[in-house]
Amino acid sequence: MARITASVYTSHVPAIGAAIDLGKTAEPYWVPLFKGYEPSKQWMKDNTPDVIFLVYNDHATAFSLEMIPTFAIGTAAEFTPADEGYGPRPVPKVIGHPELASHIAQSVIQDDFDLTIVNRMDVDHGLTVPLSLLCGQPQAWPCPVIPFAVNVVQYPVPSGRRCFMLGQAIRRAIESYDAPLKVQIWGTGGMSHQLQGPRAGLINADWDNRFLDRLIAEPEALSKVPHIEYVREAGSEGIELVMWLIARGAMSDVAGSGKPPKVAHRFFHVPASNTAVGHLILENA
Repeated sequence: MARITASVYTSHVPAIGAAIDLGKTAEPYWVPLFKGYEPSKQWMKDNTPDVIFLVYNDHATAFSLEMIPTFAIGTAAEFTPADEGYGPRPVPKVIGHPELASHIAQSVIQDDFDLTIVNRMDVDHGLTVPLSLLCGQPQAWPCPVIPFAVNVVQYPVPSGRRCFMLGQAIRRAIESYDAPLKVQIWGTGGMSHQLQGPRAGLINADWDNRFLDRLIAEPEALSKVPHIEYVREAGSEGIELVMWLIARGAMSDVAGSGKPPKVAHRFFHVPASNTAVGHLILENA
């Protein structure tokens, strides 16, 4: 049967993608950030999965205020990088896994989580920047990717508790798939940042690092943090961190294995553009 081998967490700042695409990674401003991901790139080479289930949020490319699914799973055979106003990123097309994606949709919906099934969808920096950070600039991504878009842009957004429970349902779905696939689940977005208003540019490094501590050691308690704390402490866009709870909820210790995950890598850096960047790799025991 399929199994989740690890979860990966990372910010998906669009300026990071631009730095990669424009050849600016060796500039002094960017060197510390990309140095922090070098161990992760090697880890990815050593632990390439059969499929990545990638949780991210769309930034008004596939969806708009005309249609806002809370949870949307991409079931197509491929996904084209989106044009976000300055042309598509020069990255490979994302190859999907329709069979596993459809199985997850069936299982999760029968597990009482309503998903929107998307058979055609362009994917923006929310998905492609994490892939670039861990995979570099290959001619093709190293494995199929299942996009899973979460609405954290327009309120009402799902609670951390709901996301954490959804991760558990996704784990059950993957483990019931009748093929020996190694699957990684990625949670992306965040950390603290605010893009508008009097607090634009807010970064709260102390809160971010406490979030990382709690994500590792006490994810269930962390899942109960209310939206207002995310907004107050991590800025209006800090709410993206609830997506990390989907990935954390899918780990085996949450299912009662009793063994905490191994921290393969942890990294935190400010700033990248006007955002705090957090990154974590957890391996199932």
